[in-house]
Amino acid sequence: MTIEVGEGPTFHISTPSWSYILRVTRHGHLEHVYWGAPVTLQDADALAIKTDSGSYYTAYTPDDPDYGLDIMALEYSGLGKGDYREPGIEARMADGSFTTDFRYVSHEILQGVQPPAQLPSAHVHTDPAHTAPGTSETSEHTGANLQAQTLKITLLDADAQLTLHYTVHPCCNVLTRRATLSNQAQTTVGLRRLMSSLVDIPNRQFDLVTFDGNWAAEGHMHKRPVAPGTYINSSLTGFSSNRHNPGVILESKSEAYGFNLIYSGNHATYVQLTNRNLVRVASGINPVGFDWELNPGEDFETPEAVLTYANGSNDSNADASNQVTENLHDFVNHHIVPEQWDGTERPVLVNTWESAGFNVTEKEVLRQARAGARLGAELVVLDDGWFIGRNDDHGGLGDYTVDSRKFPHGLGWLSQKVREAGVGFGIWVEPEMVNRRSRLYQAHPDWAIAQPGRVPSEHRNQLVLDLTREDVRDYIVEQVGRIIDESQADYVKWDCNRNLTDLRSGALGHGFILGLYDVLRRIFGPRPHVLLETCASGGNRFDLGMLCFGPQIWTSDCTDPVERIAIQGGLARIYPQSTMGAHVADSPSQQNLRASTLATRFNVAAFGVLGYEFDLTTLNPSERHEVREQISWYKRHRKLLQFGSLSQRETWDAHHVWQISGTDLPPQKLRTHKRASIPRQVKHIVAIARRHGMDVPAQPAVKGPVIAVVGHFQTTTRSAQPPTPLPISSLDAQRRYAVTSRPQGLELAQFGHLLRFVLPKWLKYDGLPMKAVNAFYRLPDAPEHYEGTGAALRNLAITGQFEGSLNIKTVRIWGESGSTLYEVSAL
Repeated sequence: MTIEVGEGPTFHISTPSWSYILRVTRHGHLEHVYWGAPVTLQDADALAIKTDSGSYYTAYTPDDPDYGLDIMALEYSGLGKGDYREPGIEARMADGSFTTDFRYVSHEILQGVQPPAQLPSAHVHTDPAHTAPGTSETSEHTGANLQAQTLKITLLDADAQLTLHYTVHPCCNVLTRRATLSNQAQTTVGLRRLMSSLVDIPNRQFDLVTFDGNWAAEGHMHKRPVAPGTYINSSLTGFSSNRHNPGVILESKSEAYGFNLIYSGNHATYVQLTNRNLVRVASGINPVGFDWELNPGEDFETPEAVLTYANGSNDSNADASNQVTENLHDFVNHHIVPEQWDGTERPVLVNTWESAGFNVTEKEVLRQARAGARLGAELVVLDDGWFIGRNDDHGGLGDYTVDSRKFPHGLGWLSQKVREAGVGFGIWVEPEMVNRRSRLYQAHPDWAIAQPGRVPSEHRNQLVLDLTREDVRDYIVEQVGRIIDESQADYVKWDCNRNLTDLRSGALGHGFILGLYDVLRRIFGPRPHVLLETCASGGNRFDLGMLCFGPQIWTSDCTDPVERIAIQGGLARIYPQSTMGAHVADSPSQQNLRASTLATRFNVAAFGVLGYEFDLTTLNPSERHEVREQISWYKRHRKLLQFGSLSQRETWDAHHVWQISGTDLPPQKLRTHKRASIPRQVKHIVAIARRHGMDVPAQPAVKGPVIAVVGHFQTTTRSAQPPTPLPISSLDAQRRYAVTSRPQGLELAQFGHLLRFVLPKWLKYDGLPMKAVNAFYRLPDAPEHYEGTGAALRNLAITGQFEGSLNIKTVRIWGESGSTLYEVSAL
């Protein structure tokens, strides 16, 4: 039983890992009693915070001077009755005041989930035969009665009813909360704030962890101590934003609490440390600029908030934080992404944007499709530039008719030819936007969001369509649906390249998001086979709301691997790697001009949904061989990489360690692709280099089934680096394991003038012969192989890095932004 009810009433919500207790006070308010490691319902009195308002706090009623709301730990709170902390609700009530005092009326326990009418929410599996990835058990994630229960509590204040929904998902240790306000008066209620969740937690010297950034720098993790006052993690861009992701974590020495919101619009999470040493966490729609007129008989539903808790071991908050990560990952994979994509491996794709931009053509798409198929890719995506008027970002948006000059045979023909090449077909759209230089805008200028009497602001030369209008939504549904059906697309990249401005009312921002959800539901509901990847200039809308419609999001427009370590590493604290589009692009990076090796670009991208985003036809023979090996290796471990359990170790001296663990996978033979034949002159030069020490031993084979993949990344380098440990966790302390590096190649050109010391004087290191060698031959990086017990591997000492000697047989050749992937197998 996950929800128990005792006297009072007192409610005990539980999962295998935590207990959550709340109760009704003697004056009918909801008191938060406890949220932490498992306890019993009978422990409520012992755990409840003892309060005595005395003469220093406002008494709720003169008849009970010891009862004051401002000193209590509450589950929800209003204004005007003595609680001076951040409120859960702010509304102009039917009597014209902003005083709200909701008190308990009744409760009900329901099986399964109770989804809101218009907003996306967590779901339960409808297929009783569904099996979660990595397990043979069906009971954990199937059957509404087994995986979810909902506690529905009704509160009343005069002619307004507030209903709080608590849904527990015990299989992933997650609780969701949402609120519904019903206007039962004869006059309008002006709603300024209605938070999805509010809870008061005793302070334990928490740190607040947020995930912040900008375009091309999303999701960077920031940590600061929770101090007296209020910290607001919020967005006012109209979307969940790349500035401040809605997910946050509270960490203490040995505990962690995770919070998120199933919503794609303006959000706010208030973290307030009060003078009574309580931390109030309230999450929901951002109240700034929000103003919703709730007419008589109407309801307003909030988005669903997501809450989880973990208790670390050995006084290590890293363990608790990684467990919060695992809880949130399980929840997203099994209860947020559309059911048909739960555990479904995502394809390796090739995207045309960074290789062709707006100059994409039919011929170019076919070239990339054929090249990608030969390398092992499974999908080619036609990005921006395919429809009429779309030769730059000044025109075309809104007019989704194929440009016959670029695509004379149409998308249907192109899709068929792509499939004949051996890969699937995907297409890019940006349906929420319109350019002034478009047929749509000329016909319907009133469809764009604008304020009467003001010139609307533009960004990237585009305006935003008003999705609160039914005719606009109908147009988008018809246009995008037609494109998908005509092209028989397997995949859609749904982009959104600007924020909202010029909102003519306080209701338009939320109304726009409701309209977006309606459009997505109508387009992709009838087409469940289409893989939807959402995008908003990269990660400007990386949130649980969008993941309810498509299983992955384009994480960032930045494809530089060093920047991606911070982006993916931050977002991976709250979102699973199966949701993160991660591409290997060309070097130097188009976003910051940083040069990086092909190996590191792949190693970082392997911790997401792998894609390639550069002209594959320009690869030389050695690069083609390496990319084939990369894709083959990724496919072999794809189930583990996309759906395994991710943990991140603390970093030191610019080093980062990511580990993905899972159940034993059946051993598979890793396909080794034949290299292109090397010209005789090249073989001769390679032999000379080998005689002078430019060679390494053969790579040892992996002996058993791989149970973990560990990524070790370095963002900067320095001279005379000290020995670097590689901590590997989650292994049986007594069992023996092997740790083997993934084979990866080094370009001889990266050694530059150092090649003078190993080559004959007559052979120039930067001459044409050496350029030919570089095109056909890649020097294997030094292979690494270690064996030991799980206890020993927690502090594995690995080989050192290059320190000025060209005897490279036993050192890692990393340099700036170096990295290695390791396979961990049980012996």
